[in-house]
Amino acid sequence: MNGVIETSLPADSALHDRRVSGDFLDCYAVDADASPREAANIITDFPEWARFLLVIRRVVTAPFGLDNDGPQSIDKVGIFPVESETETELIAGFNDKHLNFRVSVHAANGRVRLATWVSPHNLGGRIYLRLILPFHILISRNALARVSKSRPIQPQRM
Repeated sequence: MNGVIETSLPADSALHDRRVSGDFLDCYAVDADASPREAANIITDFPEWARFLLVIRRVVTAPFGLDNDGPQSIDKVGIFPVESETETELIAGFNDKHLNFRVSVHAANGRVRLATWVSPHNLGGRIYLRLILPFHILISRNALARVSKSRPIQPQRM
């Protein structure tokens, strides 16, 4: 999908400090000329079909008391509170009853990476992760394709 590849989390990502056995972590990358904040804003501007999936998620998870809007925060990308931001990485996400999750948008040297870390707390969190995983992959890859299209690498002029 538009040059999106599965890759490893960059060595300097702050997500490395969170991961323990049993956690989920994936990472996709695309060539693009964007800062972490620019890429994160594109990523969280979901297309209509993804917004529809989020509406379904809201309806299905509401009886379980799961957070659908994210906690209040002065600084957000989409519904996700920004936890930290450096020149090369923006980390956003929050803790919920069933799991903790963060996304990392890492941008350096003409490459944008989108990584997702999930730490399930219980059986409900593990079941939820399994159910949403195919949609998560589809949304992540689509998001990076949109970043690449919006912020393509510009050729060097001599």
